[in-house]
Amino acid sequence: MTTSHRYRTAAVAAAGALLIPLSLTVFAPVAHAGPVGEPFGPGCASLPTSGEGSAASIADDPVATAASNSPELSTLASAVEEAGLVDTLNNAEDITVFAPTNDAFEKIPKADLDKILNDKKQLTDLLTYHVVEQDVTVSELPDGTFKTLQGGEITTSGSGDAFKVNDSASIVCGDLATKNATVQLIDTVLMPKS
Repeated sequence: MTTSHRYRTAAVAAAGALLIPLSLTVFAPVAHAGPVGEPFGPGCASLPTSGEGSAASIADDPVATAASNSPELSTLASAVEEAGLVDTLNNAEDITVFAPTNDAFEKIPKADLDKILNDKKQLTDLLTYHVVEQDVTVSELPDGTFKTLQGGEITTSGSGDAFKVNDSASIVCGDLATKNATVQLIDTVLMPKS
């Protein structure tokens, strides 16, 4: 065997040893920081697949801005603005918002909703009751208890892609990631205990 043939053989073997681990990393699971996973739940199908309100578009915005760009959350976005909470939510880090959809707000009788919307303290208490000061994703939902910005607690229960919040609201689309928060869309407005 000639010297050049040995060098070529050694070079091919070395290249193969490098390529195999590199090719394996392409198929290895990737670790993510912050909210992970795919959105889950029956309501995710109603989200736009692209453009404003899509999972991809809200990922680039802080949570209050993302809500204002989502057709499903226009009532919530208006309420957050009315309460003066836009900057508070947009500047928070690693929070979770249990976000009532427009349909959730429509379940409240109009006179009661108008009363809440016109009382800034009551509105602020209501909205901050939907915000948890930690990142809550699907792995914490089966049996969770979380302190809210309002000072109360909310509980979660369930499995698979069927979860309840306070035994009254269902998560219709969960684990939506925004720039600074995880969003769990819920079908009923949560009422803090007085």
